[in-house]
Amino acid sequence: MTLRTQLPEAGASNYSTASPIDFARLRLAARFACGRTLRRGRSGELSARLLALLMLIATLASATREASAAVNSIELDLYGRLLERHTRVVADTAGTRVDYAALRADPEWRRLLEGLAAAPTPAASAAQAERLAYWINAYNMLAIDMVVRNYPVAGIRDIGSLLRPVWKRDAGKAGGRAVTLDEIEHAILRPIGDPRVHVAIVCASTSCPSLAREPFRAERLDAQLDAAARAFIASPGKGARVESRSLRVSKIFQWFGPDFAASGGVLAFVRRHATPDLRAAIDQLGPEPQLIFFDYDWSLNGIGRPS
Repeated sequence: MTLRTQLPEAGASNYSTASPIDFARLRLAARFACGRTLRRGRSGELSARLLALLMLIATLASATREASAAVNSIELDLYGRLLERHTRVVADTAGTRVDYAALRADPEWRRLLEGLAAAPTPAASAAQAERLAYWINAYNMLAIDMVVRNYPVAGIRDIGSLLRPVWKRDAGKAGGRAVTLDEIEHAILRPIGDPRVHVAIVCASTSCPSLAREPFRAERLDAQLDAAARAFIASPGKGARVESRSLRVSKIFQWFGPDFAASGGVLAFVRRHATPDLRAAIDQLGPEPQLIFFDYDWSLNGIGRPS
């Protein structure tokens, strides 16, 4: 069994396809029409009232959209506070460990998940950074919550079974509907085409990339994904290290190798995000070094031993 069910061809994404209304243009058109009516000496009280109503509707709708955006921002801030409060940077292979027991007892964690369930998902027409940030955060939050709701467990795979693995179980709700971790990864994130998602999503296991202790945000996503790639590649216990005449890398690069083709392949991706010392050591191996893979440690990336 692999980290996450591999799909040779990821399906189409299932997020909303509704297009946002440009309320600013609607208000401008209303004002223009109102001005023309007034310049013509008014065509009657009814016309003026209809124009005023149009402007009021546009203003209220715009305010609703702005309020929704503010709520989403507040939820990201809440997620950030919870990460700071209930995760720890550690020197072992996990890199970041999560206090699942504390999260389970924290009412703000449930509030965060309720917000994720209720808030609308990004439209298909939304900017790529917005979609990536939203769904990376959603994956990580729901993976954590799968463990929180079933804690104590020794590993996330213990939540599932051979016939119904954890990846294919309902992980929670996003945008008002149930989603699975498989769906988020294979049907939504992978088709976007940025291989850095593989160093950002974390399935609660020691050999996963270390959980970022801050939310991913659209306005600085590129820098955050590069930082996640550098941190993962720099981890000699699970990311990459040179051994004799070979380069040992994470099994993630074996499972999802084709996803890295757009960035020049696995070797180019690793080299691009490696430290100067590691890059120099890789170059010493020659143009086509042998790639070998770490064993994957599925133990929980939790604080302490579950009892």
